[in-house]
Amino acid sequence: MDHHVPVNDPRLPGLRRRGFLAAAGGAAGLGALALAGCSGSRLSAGDASEDGRPRHGGRLRAAFAGGGAGETLDPHLANLFADVARAKALFDKLADYGPDLAARPRLAAAWQPNAGLDRWRVSLRKAAFHDGRPVTARDVLYSYRRIADPKKAFRAKASLEPIDLKASRAVDARTVEFVLKRPTAEFPNVLAAFGAYIVPEGARDFDRKPVGSGPFRFVSFTPGTSAIFRRNDAYWDGAPYLDELEFVVANEESARTNALLGGQVEYAHELNPATARAHEDQGQITIVRLRNSAMQAFAMKTDRPPFDDRRVREAFFLMADRKELVDGALSGAGEVGNDLFGKGYEYYAGGLPQRTPDLDRARHLLKRAGAEKLTVTLDTSPVASGFTEAAAIFRDQAAEAGVRVEVRTGSKDSYWTDILDAGTLCCYRSGAMPIESHISQRLLTDSSTNATHWRHKDFDALYRQAQSTRDDKDRAAVYARMQRRLYAEGGFLVWGFADWILGTARNVRGVEREAPANSLDWARFDKVWLA
Repeated sequence: MDHHVPVNDPRLPGLRRRGFLAAAGGAAGLGALALAGCSGSRLSAGDASEDGRPRHGGRLRAAFAGGGAGETLDPHLANLFADVARAKALFDKLADYGPDLAARPRLAAAWQPNAGLDRWRVSLRKAAFHDGRPVTARDVLYSYRRIADPKKAFRAKASLEPIDLKASRAVDARTVEFVLKRPTAEFPNVLAAFGAYIVPEGARDFDRKPVGSGPFRFVSFTPGTSAIFRRNDAYWDGAPYLDELEFVVANEESARTNALLGGQVEYAHELNPATARAHEDQGQITIVRLRNSAMQAFAMKTDRPPFDDRRVREAFFLMADRKELVDGALSGAGEVGNDLFGKGYEYYAGGLPQRTPDLDRARHLLKRAGAEKLTVTLDTSPVASGFTEAAAIFRDQAAEAGVRVEVRTGSKDSYWTDILDAGTLCCYRSGAMPIESHISQRLLTDSSTNATHWRHKDFDALYRQAQSTRDDKDRAAVYARMQRRLYAEGGFLVWGFADWILGTARNVRGVEREAPANSLDWARFDKVWLA
């Protein structure tokens, strides 16, 4: 099934229904980055408690879709949302993503590049593992070298590729010098990479008694059923409010919803829009919408007819009624897109005109391209929510411009592995990642996952220029230039950004509402409490 395939597999670009997207990290400014808190604008769910202050105690039960008896607590193998939620409760990374998908310091207290941007010194904060040992530079290097093991399929392996781990070294107990293979202005992206958790040197057995530096300590784990963790009173970022945290596996959305409604759990992950509409503002449970969590698009192969003609691609941009797609395919649970990834994220080119349907212009472009009576096959699948609905809606929109779109529905099991690359036009989805990571992983000539076959040497050169640019504003200007090019002639028709929907009991407080899925404050249970 699709949610059992490793998400760092280069064939899987999308945020699958039960998966968790791997990426290459977040973005941050250069120079020494001082230690900062990363809580963000955390809002209470439900009515405020009498004094408005967090309360200590209790066990929160959180329901996630799971992976069956093969589940593991090895943080470097985390593929599912449930895996990652458990991993971030037990372990820490050097950095993680803020609401804008820029890197924020975690176990790293500061980072500093050299003039050439190919050596970075990372200073560690004072933190300890659950067994009392301090987190050291040796633990960091062991963790990264373990992830990079060519014999293993650890999820962050591709993200760590810029590092020369043989040349990198521990300067002292709390300083790591990373030697890079090339200038990398946004090296903090690597530190924040999905799955790049720090484990104790020599750690191998994670399912019997895992030891991390995270906010909760291990109590018990039954793969495919439940995991119980207890508060880490010595946590460097402050002890959690909860006494205990229990992860409960409930694979069906209806089972998670019913468990929440029946009081068997206090937190239910990944609810569908119909459930949200039925229960929002009804008083029994609280619906939390994490905005801009999943890009929704159609991917056009830019090297295959008819989409090797940029006029045809522009015509397709102008056929799409994005609001109708969001309302129909996402049941309104999202925002319209503008043919660019990362709405609301750092570097997003938000100043470009919002595209709206222009059928006359679309017909004119098709006529100039000699494609007046064009027929195109659109590949879709029930592999992701909204795919089949979006395909049907766009088929009818294209017909108004004189284009015949034939919808072909493929298997969930082979969509990401075979179908995505076989055709010329397909449904596509991606979870949150930095815009830099989206470009490096999907839009360069040598990108491992390039669904649109966008391969341009001058575009590659702009990316290298951005990564060699020390000044934040100058680098942002390069990214803006790249996005203007994609907006004009790229292969992603980005029609929307879907909400990620959670449900909580009315007495749950502290759930972050401004954090997209995949970011630091998503599923951050150390900041949640029970009123």
